[in-house]
Amino acid sequence: MPNRTILITGGAGFIGSNFIPFFLEEHRDVSIVNLDKLTYAGNLDHLEEVRNNERYKFVQGDICDAGLVGSIFNNDRITDVIHFAAESHVDNSIEGPEAFIKTNINGTFTLLEAARKHWLDTANRAKTGFETSRFHHISTDEVYGSLGESGFFNENTAYAPNSPYSASKAASDFLVRSYFHTYGLNVVTSNCSNNYGPKQHDEKLIPTIIRKALAGEEIPIYGDGKNVRDWLYVLDHCTGINAAFTQGKAGETYVVGGNNEHNNIFIAQKICAILDEVHPRQGGSYTEQITFVKDRLGHDFRYAIDATKIKTELDWRPKSDFDSGLRETVSWYINKYQKV
Repeated sequence: MPNRTILITGGAGFIGSNFIPFFLEEHRDVSIVNLDKLTYAGNLDHLEEVRNNERYKFVQGDICDAGLVGSIFNNDRITDVIHFAAESHVDNSIEGPEAFIKTNINGTFTLLEAARKHWLDTANRAKTGFETSRFHHISTDEVYGSLGESGFFNENTAYAPNSPYSASKAASDFLVRSYFHTYGLNVVTSNCSNNYGPKQHDEKLIPTIIRKALAGEEIPIYGDGKNVRDWLYVLDHCTGINAAFTQGKAGETYVVGGNNEHNNIFIAQKICAILDEVHPRQGGSYTEQITFVKDRLGHDFRYAIDATKIKTELDWRPKSDFDSGLRETVSWYINKYQKV
């Protein structure tokens, strides 16, 4: 993809700040403009390795700001969008859903409109130089709702979001789909399972377990700890996004999972066992700090991904096994929290 300038939204967040260094290394003739509002979840320190890269530019701003987004498309001649920016913490969406509606729905609409106006002359007819321009929307498996003890989400699963967060992401998915079917905008969507790895915000489950353990505090686990998630190492997700963006078929959706189903209590116990080994505490095991707390409202029981489509059509596979990925993650957070 020579001489392309890609707008990456939310690139200072967890997945984006892992993706940008990877993508710049993978594609040596691509430039990136990173638009991020720098809310509590954005951290430019996580992009220090690319800060002086001549093919990287950072712009602080809101994806809901149509004037700013339009000027970036014009001034930087944006050829593609990879859209990470989203409010994503379920607990926060329960306490204050309005920000999720604004960012996840209105922000996605603003970006789609900018892409439509700058890339298309009319519906289904691209402007010269933008014939292959693509809008890649990053979404979540939470739009599919909750599974029971068996079964898997795939690209044909009916949407059934259960939180304001997942409902807002579902709405944004539908907006992206509509711009393909109505205007012929070259879009692709990927819905991923739970990511883990370096650079994740402290509020999320795995960083919380590590942080609380090291601080000698109670490690809070919702309900009975038996809620199940499919865990995807963040760098494996980055390669999946790259595959869908560069090889995916316009208008298609690809679900991306790690094939690592574990419940929350297992995750907590596994992390504690790793910490007992690599950073032992005085007076016993970290598992003694695990505490069960009142369950989250509308807490989905189980998510699981059938990633057959992206594996067979795009030849993508996750490379990290869960044990090694979790060990690398624990090591990264030990180093982070010891610096504080």
